[in-house]
Amino acid sequence: MNDSSWGAPPQAGYWGPSDQGPVQGAGPAGPAYDAHYAQQTRPMPIVPDVPEHGGDQDDDDQGTARPSGPLFRDEPFHDQSGRDEPYRDQNPSAQPYAAVPQNPEPMPDAPQPAQPQPPQKKSAGRDLGAAIGVGVGLGVVIIASLFVVKEVFVGVIAVAVVVGLWELTKRLEERKGIKAPLVPLAIGGAAMVVAGYARGAEGAWVAMALTALAVLVWRMTEPPEGYLKDVTAGLFAAFYVPFLATFVAMMLMADDGAWRVLVFLILTVVSDTGAYAVGWRFGRKKLAPRISPGKTREGLLGAVAFAMVAGALCVQFLIDDGTWWQGLLLGLAVAVSATLGDLGESMIKRDLGIKDMGTLLPGHGGIMDRLDSLLPTAPVVWLLLVIFVGSG
Repeated sequence: MNDSSWGAPPQAGYWGPSDQGPVQGAGPAGPAYDAHYAQQTRPMPIVPDVPEHGGDQDDDDQGTARPSGPLFRDEPFHDQSGRDEPYRDQNPSAQPYAAVPQNPEPMPDAPQPAQPQPPQKKSAGRDLGAAIGVGVGLGVVIIASLFVVKEVFVGVIAVAVVVGLWELTKRLEERKGIKAPLVPLAIGGAAMVVAGYARGAEGAWVAMALTALAVLVWRMTEPPEGYLKDVTAGLFAAFYVPFLATFVAMMLMADDGAWRVLVFLILTVVSDTGAYAVGWRFGRKKLAPRISPGKTREGLLGAVAFAMVAGALCVQFLIDDGTWWQGLLLGLAVAVSATLGDLGESMIKRDLGIKDMGTLLPGHGGIMDRLDSLLPTAPVVWLLLVIFVGSG
């Protein structure tokens, strides 16, 4: 059917021509015939030509799209009750489409205004009881070994170095897939501490060089994939943990070596405690939010104040030939180096995506979480004491 069949206006009672129209011998058309003929035919609406695949493209090869829908199917309609009904022209009461629900779902209630929450009590962020208990226990072990037999304290440093290396290399492998060789690092790290105590800086440098060589050779026993990143991480670990810890053993070589180490430990702990206490109570402005969101500028000022006061007292009364003003400078340097060391380990943990390096010390984390401030502070204290009062 095309549009030309709709050209002339229809007469009254006439529904349009059909292939089944009057034939020769039939009676003349008239109202009675028209009514009868209308019952046998249905009007065909004009359906626009639509490409078979949709869209606005012209596709002459596909021809006119086939009309579809209830008006062009041979199946009967189904009302909501499921009964079959005749076509609409035979039963005008039938509905060719699904009925629109009369009771749509109600609109959701408007959001209620947020109720004010009671102020949260400020938390310290860790188990203070466990942290204090572990700290006191470590202090007793360190003090006892430091003032009874110096060699035992050197052994304590070596054990701490080995455990710290294990934690660091384990986290690197877990989080980054970096396999720094632990065996040469552990043996070389312990040897580095002993060499620093026995031979001073010269022995420490020689042990460091041999440890680096051992790392390079040890990694050659495995496939070459990842060799560069593994040995680079191994050299970093050798310098970061055992080499910096060697300066603590080198302090012990002086005549008042035990007191120098004690001053070093006291100033570092006081600096951390002052930063923690002042920052927790008065901290408002973040110091390095992208690295360690918990540290504040007020906490840094607290670390500086506490460390300078403790430095003046310790150098004046515990170090041979030391004076209070030297202690002020030493305390200032310790506060800065301890804060930078803490931020440095926080940067490593951020990169690894972890909160603590380990779980060995309840309330503290791992050994490396306690060495973070001590390691970079050790060469600073060793150097300043050598400058102020000599190597002893």
